[in-house]
Amino acid sequence: MTSPLLARPGAVAADPPDEGVAAHYGDPYREQRQLVEGQASVDLSHRPVVRVTGPDRLTWLHSLTSQDLEHLAVGDATEALLLSPHGHVEHAMSLVDDGESTWLHVEPGTAEELVRFLDSMRFWSKVEVEDLTSTHALVLRPDAVPGAVSRRVPEGVESFVRREGLSDHLAGELAGILALEALRVAAGRPRFGLETDHRTIPHEVGWIPSAVHLDKGCYRGQETVARVQNLGRPPRRLVLLHLDGSDSVLPATGEPVVLDGREVGRVTSSARHYELGPIALAVVKRSTPADADLVVGVAGGVAASQEVLVPA
Repeated sequence: MTSPLLARPGAVAADPPDEGVAAHYGDPYREQRQLVEGQASVDLSHRPVVRVTGPDRLTWLHSLTSQDLEHLAVGDATEALLLSPHGHVEHAMSLVDDGESTWLHVEPGTAEELVRFLDSMRFWSKVEVEDLTSTHALVLRPDAVPGAVSRRVPEGVESFVRREGLSDHLAGELAGILALEALRVAAGRPRFGLETDHRTIPHEVGWIPSAVHLDKGCYRGQETVARVQNLGRPPRRLVLLHLDGSDSVLPATGEPVVLDGREVGRVTSSARHYELGPIALAVVKRSTPADADLVVGVAGGVAASQEVLVPA
């Protein structure tokens, strides 16, 4: 769906996976500062919205995911993962419960598969799963939308709102998705589909403990989580790269990260931060020395220093 806010003067459309909303409205650095200062809102209406209802919803989701949801308090924000039997991340969800329903938002293009899987796992549980993307949207504001189901996050408050009148729910100045992404990259927070691939396990990208509860009961993929937690040897690790600012072009997702002429990882996200300058997230081999200076790209590339996010 294309957001009506793309018709605003100065709006520039975002690239995949965030197409449908604005990358920025003319001044990405100013938009970052306003977001940090609590003076801007972000249109996140491209993110799918899923709702789970029924009296068994929290115990049922608890049994399927990596998170302790049986004890989720009304209004508390959390994250949860669905793992494969081998512990690889298959879905990442941002959740909040309003006392009657659990509301989720997920990455663009993943809702249909997620709903299909959840429906297949209902069995005798008293739950219903609905994809509400056509009627509901997500917005980020300095404060909650009155009357909406909301969850507090580092950049403000996310609210699930009706799509009708979407523009009316965005308070103050507008910031584009580039501003939000720059803050995410600087904070070292992984994003499903960017920092992950089909082999990713939670420890590699720092989803312990924000999306994984290490003391909860059995769930699919728990054996891998427990083994890596006890042995402490994830095969890869997420790093924040501070890039040499001499190159005017940011590295693209998938560009190689090189040490002494050997590829040791790949760039997953990059951004221009209003204070830190050009930065990127990358997933590198665990054996890569944490103090090593790296190069992004080939044929000279861009020099990059590491900031450790996930210890080797």
